[in-house]
Amino acid sequence: MNLSRVWAVTYKEWREILRDRLFFTMAFVLPVGIFLVLGYGISFDVEKIPFAVLDQDRTAMSRDFLHRFIDSRYFEYKGNVQSERELDPLLAHSDIRFAVIIPPRFQEQLMAGRATSVQSLIDGVFPYRAEVAKGYVSAIIANFNAQSLMGYLVRKQGISTEQARVQVSPLRLESRYLYNQALRSQWSISSGLMMLVLMVTPPFLTALGVVREKENGSIYNIYASTISGSEFILGKFLPYLLISCLNIFILWWVVMNVFGTPFKGHPVFYYAASIIYVICTAGVGLLVSLLVRTQVAAVMLTMVISFVPAMLYSGLLVPIESMGTATKIESHLFPTLYYLRITWGSFLKGLGWDELWFDVAALMLYAVILWVVGFLNFHKRPSA
Repeated sequence: MNLSRVWAVTYKEWREILRDRLFFTMAFVLPVGIFLVLGYGISFDVEKIPFAVLDQDRTAMSRDFLHRFIDSRYFEYKGNVQSERELDPLLAHSDIRFAVIIPPRFQEQLMAGRATSVQSLIDGVFPYRAEVAKGYVSAIIANFNAQSLMGYLVRKQGISTEQARVQVSPLRLESRYLYNQALRSQWSISSGLMMLVLMVTPPFLTALGVVREKENGSIYNIYASTISGSEFILGKFLPYLLISCLNIFILWWVVMNVFGTPFKGHPVFYYAASIIYVICTAGVGLLVSLLVRTQVAAVMLTMVISFVPAMLYSGLLVPIESMGTATKIESHLFPTLYYLRITWGSFLKGLGWDELWFDVAALMLYAVILWVVGFLNFHKRPSA
């Protein structure tokens, strides 16, 4: 391989990038744009659920019960209604997602030591949010029941509140969340989006860089020259590798400073693993450039084969453990799964080479396979 020829192609490609202001701008603006749109648009936090109340008892105890919902950060109080008929259009038009109906004689039944029922209506259009809302409701009701029973024992048995608490709840659960103590989905999503953006933009740039030569006809100059196929591909790739390496720093900064996600790992290890991932994903762009002849087709094909696996089979939106057997096997065939483990391990868990070496090795193997296939299938003599 003649390095001077590689440098000549690299220099020519860099000049082409600088001359095309739109392409140069997209090389840096597109990754950050995708990142910000998805980073603010995707959230698994279920908070401020709008709800309305039908209080048919209107007693001190019913108001105390309702204030457990009103004062919670998970619910957003929208007011009272006078009848059940008013709740149907509110739920149907998504003005509220949840409703509480307290029956008559609510306080009377509880004060007499008898059980009573409270109805909750939850909008089930979004099953995940509905299940989480149901969990919130169950927790609030369980807490209210425990408080009511404690008060009953204090009055009837003349014991202290602490003794009553021990009788009501002899076993206490203390939950401690590791790695993401605040349970902020934005920390996981923002760091995980580095996997998604770096899966889309490097192959996008690489594919366009090669296909552009085909579309404007300048590829025939390469066919007629003495430069080898490997020298041409390497020279075309190096400018986009440099751009992607800069984008890694930019996205890294955005994750920590815009979204406030902590970084607990080893910076050198993570940056090196990210470069390997970029080389791997750029190999996808090389394969795309061998299959199509126009830039529009390159963009479409790149988005399909990079964006879809990154969203569905990486574990970013759906845990791998929750997938079916066939889907689990399929997810391990994409590099996104391994890089997402590296990203979350580095950002949230503080892991390094000792724990993540297998994922790095998988990315290296994937990169070698993609580039070898690309080199072997790039021919200076075009097919008829």
